[in-house]
This record gives sequence, structure tokens and C-alpha cells, in this order.
Amino acid sequence: MPEAIVLINTDIGTEEEVLNMLGDIDGVVEAYIVYGVYDIVAKVKAPSTESLKEIISSKIRKIPKVRSTLTMIIVEGRKFATQEK
Repeated sequence: MPEAIVLINTDIGTEEEVLNMLGDIDGVVEAYIVYGVYDIVAKVKAPSTESLKEIISSKIRKIPKVRSTLTMIIVEGRKFATQEK
């Protein structure tokens, strides 16, 4: 199943609004407001590369307050157990 990390810039002060809209998009499995060059980081999963492209191009990038995105297609990954104290 193809996955991507999408870095999103929003209009100033609209981060939470965009975050809520991302939650309504099928395929967006995680999203976080962050500090730094980008405002939101989202993880997207889809059944095919074509549907991944569709989610990013036709849904995420079309959110009115999204100014720009940078997409990184995941080619390999690993989950690590976390140790919380």
C-alpha cells in the first residue's frame, strides 16, 4: 500500500482549520501541526500510487487555506517500539 508524508504550508492562523479538514479526507491517516518551515505534516495511505496522487492533488492541495505542499513518497520504513517513562 503506497504511503507518503506531505508537508503543508497554510495561510497564517489557519493551521487548525486545515488540520480538521484533513481529518475528513479518506487516506489521511495522521496529521500534526508543527513548528518550523511547514505548518502541518500529514501521512497519507492509499491502495495504489494513482489513488495516492489523487488524494494529494485533488483533495489536500485543493483545501482553500493550503498555500503549498511538499510530498515525499515512502519507499521503505520501519516501526519502532516506543518506551515511555
